[in-house]
Amino acid sequence: MSGEKKRLNLPFVGIASFGKYPICTDLDELDADVAILGMPCDIAVQSRSGTRFGPRAIRVESTAFMGLNGAYDPERDDMYLGPPWKIVDCGDVDIIHGDLEQSFDNCEEMVRKIVSRGTIPVTLGGDHSITIPVAKALDKYQDITYFHLDAHLDWADVRFGQRYGNGSPARRISEMKHFSGMAQYGVRGVGSSFKSDFDEARAYGSVIMSPKEIRKMGIANAMDMVPGSERYYVSMDVDAIDGSLAPGSGSPSFGGFNYDEMNEMLELIAKKGDVVGFDFVEVAPSYDTNGTTSMMAARLILDFMGFILKEKEKKIRK
Repeated sequence: MSGEKKRLNLPFVGIASFGKYPICTDLDELDADVAILGMPCDIAVQSRSGTRFGPRAIRVESTAFMGLNGAYDPERDDMYLGPPWKIVDCGDVDIIHGDLEQSFDNCEEMVRKIVSRGTIPVTLGGDHSITIPVAKALDKYQDITYFHLDAHLDWADVRFGQRYGNGSPARRISEMKHFSGMAQYGVRGVGSSFKSDFDEARAYGSVIMSPKEIRKMGIANAMDMVPGSERYYVSMDVDAIDGSLAPGSGSPSFGGFNYDEMNEMLELIAKKGDVVGFDFVEVAPSYDTNGTTSMMAARLILDFMGFILKEKEKKIRK
């Protein structure tokens, strides 16, 4: 064997950045197309805690899918996530224990910096309340449609003075002027929200569908019903996935989507318009005994990043 010895860099070796991508914790030096940002906050959770450890668990499982030179998809006969696209891991938002407001301010500030550099923020939760500061930081853009994959409607308003719980992000986003459309897919089961919440969400214009309804009409037809827009923000709650496939959640729910269904919806939303950011929330590794939930999250995040950048690549070629 001659020449310079290359580093194999197996998944269990080194620092577990997301996908083993380079680390950039100084946002003033950020030069990337996509930035991974952890928001390990579960202060606003209403039931089982533990999602604060979600970003770390997702990062660890993501190392199994490392491929800095891109990855070949045999089903689509195409390469994804390869050069010249730059993806970096920007570490985590600083969380102040017991202080939701300051933790949210820290998140919003970091996302604003990422967006100001022309970079797509990909946020790892944390409970679903973290979507609120992320969405707030996207006001550089206008007329964004919110595409929400979740077992729950998340339309709670004020509960004993709390406006920013993990059951409120969709309601809070409906109040943001830079968002103008909404679709909520995967909503199911008794107890998701009050009937009045559903009435108000539909009055806002939200398209609400359960997995059962989507399967009956077909995913392609269901995705045609998502409001058209130049820009989309996507939020994925792990409980959109069936609880038997992704048990590591604060509130697992049965009757959800499988991996292929999630994958197809993400590919189709990337084709509908520019995705200006997305998050994946509510992974709670303490309930994820074999790591499959965190691995599912990591795989879907990488898939979606690949679909988004593939659409950008097509536009550049045109």
